[in-house]
Amino acid sequence: MLDKPRTAGDTRGMHHYTAQITWQRGSQDFTGNRYSRRHLIRFDGGAELPGSSSPHVVPVPFSDPSAVDPEETFVASLSSCHMLWFLSLAAKAGFCVDSYTDQAEGVMARKAAGKMAMTVVTLRPQVAFSGDKRPTSEQLHELHHKAHEECFIANSVTTDVRCEPIVTPEAA
Repeated sequence: MLDKPRTAGDTRGMHHYTAQITWQRGSQDFTGNRYSRRHLIRFDGGAELPGSSSPHVVPVPFSDPSAVDPEETFVASLSSCHMLWFLSLAAKAGFCVDSYTDQAEGVMARKAAGKMAMTVVTLRPQVAFSGDKRPTSEQLHELHHKAHEECFIANSVTTDVRCEPIVTPEAA
């Protein structure tokens, strides 16, 4: 039997992801705006992360610089998704990846409407390969381009996501 054409409301192929955010006031002065923004982030697979507001937005001690803030998780989500697609595409192309490091950076700025937003995220992946088959610089850039095109997170945001691969002699 052939599949029916999909329509805009079609839910086949959908996946659901959850995160639980927990914060407790304790004895802090909430109405005086003197409370910690530290909270716990739990993911559906069981991982837990300490979360907080960014110290760039809410000053210490009300923010916890050792915890992960939403802006950092946004940048990390884009970087992680890109890496996972890159690894998959490299494996399919027959390239053996030994390591992948990305020094991703996000920029928060005011948009035209005056609202603050993550306007640019720049990925700077550096990849090491081994084996007889290694990508040329052109193939490496094409793999990153395809990874960006496939990344679910990048496809979900309006932020300008840039990829500036660091090409080393042993990578290409």
